[in-house]
Amino acid sequence: MGLLDNIKQQIGSQFIEIIQWLDDTNDSLVYRFPVYNQEIKMNAQLTVRENQVALFINEGKAADLFVPGRYQLTTQNLPILTTLRGWKYGFQSPFKAEIYFFNTRLFTDLKWGTTNPVMMRDAEFGMIRLRAFGIYAMKIADAKMFFEKVVGTQGLTTTDEITGQLRSTILSRLSDAIAESKIAALDLASKYDELSGNGKGILAPEFSSFGLELSKFFIENISLPEEVEAAIDQRTKLGVLGDKMGQYTQLQAADAMKIAAANPGGAAGAGIGIGAGIAMGGMMGGALGSSMAGAGGAGPMAPPPPAGPGFSAPKWSLTVDGKTYGPYSDDALKGMMASGQVAGGTHAWKPGAAGWAPLSTFEEFAGSSAPPMPPPPPPPAR
Repeated sequence: MGLLDNIKQQIGSQFIEIIQWLDDTNDSLVYRFPVYNQEIKMNAQLTVRENQVALFINEGKAADLFVPGRYQLTTQNLPILTTLRGWKYGFQSPFKAEIYFFNTRLFTDLKWGTTNPVMMRDAEFGMIRLRAFGIYAMKIADAKMFFEKVVGTQGLTTTDEITGQLRSTILSRLSDAIAESKIAALDLASKYDELSGNGKGILAPEFSSFGLELSKFFIENISLPEEVEAAIDQRTKLGVLGDKMGQYTQLQAADAMKIAAANPGGAAGAGIGIGAGIAMGGMMGGALGSSMAGAGGAGPMAPPPPAGPGFSAPKWSLTVDGKTYGPYSDDALKGMMASGQVAGGTHAWKPGAAGWAPLSTFEEFAGSSAPPMPPPPPPPAR
């Protein structure tokens, strides 16, 4: 033993130790009190502050637990440790043990979020990918269990060291909770409170297995894929117009004009865009005249054609220059391709598709193509 070790031992034997933890951090969960050679003087003073507990460790196993208060360490205050050591009588020699302080306050504003999209089956849109994020609050409820499951022999444990493992647990259980709730994708935004409550009920036992209490759990946002949001936007347009076939046709015609004008691969430059504009003007004028006539009593509006066996519901959305158009039916889209308003390379999406892809790659439009460009006019006669 060196001279410095002898001095430390002599000093330690002359003074009563004061054991306490003055936490000056915001994220420390556990702190191991540094004791020279793991020897604690009998009759040492232990101070445990509010929102703390102190745990004595004997040979790596949890022994005595102290709640907030001030204690003089004796065989009466250390019943478990005294039994383990076989001490039947009080004495003044040091005993070996480790002391861990646990911060039992509530840790708030802990964040969680999906690093990768979570797959979910929706009754209306098929398989969709969801992203979600939120916050939660927790605290240490069982110091002995937390020491056994998480701390081990670490000298200091912070929230960052365990939130990664907790985040994986949250995402795994929450994805199951969302799928089992069978809430439609369109209704998720209005069910955050319900989903948060269900998520807390599922996650609480998982946290308890670590000695933690999940005090609060909130879902702040669940985001849908861009293609699903685009389809929702188009349905919103239809909801504003009303359930009228004439108004829906006007919407499709107006969108077709925008696509033909913005799509360089189409035949808008050959005059088809102008023709579509004339046709659209006539269509809108006829529809407007019919509406005015119906309002003035001159004649009833013509009912829309019945949906026969060959009727196809609108389901296709198109994207051109970062803007989304649609939804269109199979027949409407085939007609737009045949007239040259839409090129086969235009990206499209329908419910159930994995993502945006050129129209020509879909089975429904594999044989559709735009008509050939007309030849240029002949040179003038000399």
